[in-house]
Amino acid sequence: MRLPSLTALRAFEAAARTGSFSAAGRELNVTHAAVAQQVRALEAGLGVPLAFRDGRGLALTGEGARLAQTLTDSFKAISTALTEITAEDEDRPLRLTITPSFASKWLMPRLGKFWRQHPEIALTLDPDDRVRDLNRDGYDLAIRYGKGGWPGAEAEMFLPTQDVIVAAPSLAGNRERLTIEEMQEMPWITEAGWPEQMAWLRSLGLDPDRLDVTEMPTEELANLAAREGLGLFVELTALASADLKAGRLRIVYTPPKEGDFGYWIVTRPGPKKPALRTFIRWLKSEA
Repeated sequence: MRLPSLTALRAFEAAARTGSFSAAGRELNVTHAAVAQQVRALEAGLGVPLAFRDGRGLALTGEGARLAQTLTDSFKAISTALTEITAEDEDRPLRLTITPSFASKWLMPRLGKFWRQHPEIALTLDPDDRVRDLNRDGYDLAIRYGKGGWPGAEAEMFLPTQDVIVAAPSLAGNRERLTIEEMQEMPWITEAGWPEQMAWLRSLGLDPDRLDVTEMPTEELANLAAREGLGLFVELTALASADLKAGRLRIVYTPPKEGDFGYWIVTRPGPKKPALRTFIRWLKSEA
């Protein structure tokens, strides 16, 4: 059979539990006439009498008493489950999926500051270059690089950035900027398995096939090698900021900016729990 409306069931359960339409109306914040109307509509739909007036109160038929008890137990079970789910969600750490380079170069140096300000908020970090499905994998937030527009997610840019070519002072010498011709003859450091980088260098006018390239297995090792002056290195301005400020690296070539690339805060659609809203505000303030 087709289930009655939830509004009618709630009205009947409240009336049966409180013993009157007026008390049920006060509990549900509606008029007693509205409660009575819902109960009569429920009876008409079921074809069974459920309640009748008994003096100034309300009495239940046998069928009404059985339905009322079932509804009371069911609504209590639903309320308990919702309370437990909400409590578990509030207590669990925020789950973040981010790239390893962003985690090590941008987030980790700042994370101590966040925890000093918000020691009550726990975080679980998952450094991974793969684009993860937030809904399927249960993540609260992702930090992704690109131009936005990921299907099924809300995205907001918080850290604009672009690729530049950097070098250690020991390699660049007293040259503030390098030409394409000069860079073609210099050594390079790259991360293995990154064909897009070679395509990007080719777009600048370099010939990757003629470059003296040393590949490193990870971006962290590539960055360390670049700091030691072993070669030129392609890096995002947002991730190079600490090395640039400390003088370990220097920007030697800045290409024309192409589009609105940057790091984006990516979340699941819908309401955000307080801890997540706090973390997002902090990310924006740090950017």
